[in-house]
Amino acid sequence: MPRKRKRSRSGARHARNAGAPARQQAAGASGTPARRRHPLDNWILGLAAAGVLLTGYLTLTAWLGEHPAYCGVDSGCDIVQSSRWSTLLGLPMALWGLLTYALLAGLAWRLRSRPPAWGALFFVACIGFGVSWFLTLVSVFEIRAVCEYCLASFALMNLLLLLVVLRRPSGTPERERRRTLLYPVGAALVLVLGLHLHFSGLFDPAAGPEDPYLKALATHLQDSGARFYGAYWCRACQEQKALFAASAKRLPYTECAPSGPNGPLTAACTVQDIRRYPTWIVEGRRLTGVVDTERLARASKFEWDAAAQDAAPKG
Repeated sequence: MPRKRKRSRSGARHARNAGAPARQQAAGASGTPARRRHPLDNWILGLAAAGVLLTGYLTLTAWLGEHPAYCGVDSGCDIVQSSRWSTLLGLPMALWGLLTYALLAGLAWRLRSRPPAWGALFFVACIGFGVSWFLTLVSVFEIRAVCEYCLASFALMNLLLLLVVLRRPSGTPERERRRTLLYPVGAALVLVLGLHLHFSGLFDPAAGPEDPYLKALATHLQDSGARFYGAYWCRACQEQKALFAASAKRLPYTECAPSGPNGPLTAACTVQDIRRYPTWIVEGRRLTGVVDTERLARASKFEWDAAAQDAAPKG
């Protein structure tokens, strides 16, 4: 009888060992139990991918200097896309949106196999949600124009955050849940405040509202036929533009060396025999080096009428 019990125990161990490969195959290579995918995972991934396509298209058109489809000149879409809020740190705002959606898509894909990725996904979604609301409110109340593409991105980001919240893992302790919610929301508020201060001109005057005098002077220089010749790599040229802050884009600027310091001059600069940057030609006079705004005003016979500028329509 003892021998039979021993053979019985040996047979049970053999059966368990024989079933081990099947259990490991079901569990997967990681050795963890197989997990059923959440039904919202594919929706989150799909919406993030749609955002990548949308912002990728807007980024491409911005870099090519073209108008997006159904976004005609002087339309609400064109006004928004050409406003000072359309760029951040010299890059199209659409590119920052593209990076956000791409990160969301990557985290959503990772979430399918690793539930801890939800915290990072929620963090990025909160950031995108806050920035999207900020830009939409600026569009409606400050620019007073709307862009269909921006509204589409706004809807995508709002829906993404909603689905991410609904996708929250169950069984999370209450204290950890509050901390998970507090940090992303706080970070989004801080980022929105930073954007507001940036576009108010606190950190970068060129990103803020235009000074009426500098705006009028830059417009006068353009209309009077004055020309400002320079090169993108010229530090003095950047200093010259900085004198006009947010109105620098209105200057009658001509790029002379798009191929770099050792490249050929453009035809316009060759004709004018430009040898030094920056060079101004104002009323037939040649001014070289960084020229202050008062001297440019005198040379171009600019007369400042503050009352007329206040009465003129904003644009």
